[in-house]
Amino acid sequence: MSDAVQARLDALRTRLDHHNHRYHVLDAPEVADAEYDALFDELLALEKEHPELIVPDSPSQRVGARPLAEFAAVTHEVAMLSLEKTAAPAELRDWANRCRTRLNDESLAFCCEPKIDGVAVALVYEDGRLALAATRGDGRTGEDITANVRTIPAVPLRLRGDGIPARFEVRGEIYIAKRDFAAFNERARERGERTLVNPRNGAAGSLRQLDPKITASRPLTIYCYSLGWVEGGWRPQTQTEALERMAAWGLRTNPEAGLAADLDACQAYIDDIACRREALAYDIDGVVVKVNALDQQQRLGAMTRKPRWAVAYKYPAQEAATRVLGVEFQVGRTGAITPVAKLEPVFVGGVTVSNATLHNMDEVARLGLRIGDRVMVRRAGDVIPQVVSVILEQSAIELPESCPACGSPVVRPEGEAVARCSAAPTRCPAQRKEGLRHFASRLAMDIEGLGEKLIDQLVENDLALAPADLYRLEAERLSELPRMGGKSAQNLLDAMQASKTTTLARFIYALGIREVGEATAQSLANHFGDLEHLRTATPEVLEAVPDVGPIVAERIAAYFGHPDNAKVVDELLAVGITWPAIEAVADSLPLAGQTWVLTGSLEQMPRSEAKRRLTDLGAKVAGSVSGKTAQVVAGPGAGSKLAKAEQLEVPVMDEAEFMDFLETQNAR
Repeated sequence: MSDAVQARLDALRTRLDHHNHRYHVLDAPEVADAEYDALFDELLALEKEHPELIVPDSPSQRVGARPLAEFAAVTHEVAMLSLEKTAAPAELRDWANRCRTRLNDESLAFCCEPKIDGVAVALVYEDGRLALAATRGDGRTGEDITANVRTIPAVPLRLRGDGIPARFEVRGEIYIAKRDFAAFNERARERGERTLVNPRNGAAGSLRQLDPKITASRPLTIYCYSLGWVEGGWRPQTQTEALERMAAWGLRTNPEAGLAADLDACQAYIDDIACRREALAYDIDGVVVKVNALDQQQRLGAMTRKPRWAVAYKYPAQEAATRVLGVEFQVGRTGAITPVAKLEPVFVGGVTVSNATLHNMDEVARLGLRIGDRVMVRRAGDVIPQVVSVILEQSAIELPESCPACGSPVVRPEGEAVARCSAAPTRCPAQRKEGLRHFASRLAMDIEGLGEKLIDQLVENDLALAPADLYRLEAERLSELPRMGGKSAQNLLDAMQASKTTTLARFIYALGIREVGEATAQSLANHFGDLEHLRTATPEVLEAVPDVGPIVAERIAAYFGHPDNAKVVDELLAVGITWPAIEAVADSLPLAGQTWVLTGSLEQMPRSEAKRRLTDLGAKVAGSVSGKTAQVVAGPGAGSKLAKAEQLEVPVMDEAEFMDFLETQNAR
């Protein structure tokens, strides 16, 4: 074994650790996936040739443990206590007054942080390397889950930086982000596998898998929130200092954590997080408030199971129990039959819920759901309310044999979870309505004034069987519809006339091809440049388009190859829908080649409208900030994306500046 091999191994591990940190902790990758994979493959090859040089903290060892027979017990050196709970400003003030009284009326500052709804863990590092990971358990004794935690990319196996104590414990919350949870369940449904009930249960179950490879397949991540104990080296003075130092060592900390100088600032933080709760990337059930000075924490001490220096301010629950009164089956624009539970109204997540999606019949079977059951309903973020578990069974739910909208047979292709109406869209009024709504939507043809109720009237009166029929409507016939006078009819016709001038990407998206969203439509337009080349493309040719895989390629080719769809496209072109040539647009758009990010809430226009305006100007609108981001638009409530933009020195404009910018572009 030469020194050159050892040196190369050390260099590869250092570079891979750096890129893991950039990707999983900072969310700011510096290299493409292919470059990272090449480095990782080189490391694996060298370690295979020289197995005696493999070290436990090598990036290759994240999923290297054999399945366990059981979890070993771990005694915490310092107990992991639970928190006292409050749910009102007066209760929070009472807690702060008790702290102040015990400290002889010393002034207090507070460290505040969202209380993520995940699983608390303790990580022990020795000489900068992960030595142990344990669950909280009963606070005194937990379970050794080191092999599973090592599979989580956001947990560093080896720390970075200076001043790392010889031995210390850091505590954190392992969780599954909302977007990752939804994507995992969607993939599970497509494969016919069991879905996760909710993000918290999913995280807890993933950490208690006896086979670490199963844990590795779950989208787990972590935020570290405190030090448990420290042996040797640096001692922090405040909670905020501890968070800053942990971040410097490569541990992932929450950018939403902040210092409140007094109780009023603390309450303002709690109220702000409550307003932004739905927009956060993860589920929370409140805010954790800690006395910031660690010497004050020590003097305040703890009760039997709760520290006196910290409290959890709890928000209203986002799950509630109710009863299933029945099930209706909705028909989508592609004919998909979706079961929807009709519920006894229940207040959950800040709204009254009376309907909840059941996704498909596989999900009904997984839940074992029957009409009359008591169920847990969950509402979090912008997700449609859903039934997550059954409390009591009653009578079975069966998929209808015929479409509830048109009576055609319901089919469920082998290997697919979704059942569909077998009728062509023009023969099924539900598909027709949903298809026309999609066609007229803002991100598609953007026909102002053509709303849901008017589309219902057009379909029910046989005035619109296909999209092209919209452009053949006459003012006299429209004005005969309820609540549709002559002026309203003319305004609608003017809007439809204006919509005829569009873009190729919008036109493709408006067609409603299965699994072709706005981003894929834009990729298709950019790749082919004109409609005719796209219409005649084979699946093999379509797979060359970025983000188009074999299934989507087959869907697109099948759509354009079907005579009914070809007729729809030809008729739309015949009524005068046009768009500028791709080359001319690409040369003239002011934001061509730029990536923008929207964060926070926008008060003067919907986010979808802001995204449309930017893409019309040539920009790509991304969901995360990186070094390649050209501009961030930060509305009220902007959080971690704004912090990352400032860290990466990406230009930021507020909503007023954004509106001025759009106005300037309109004037050109």
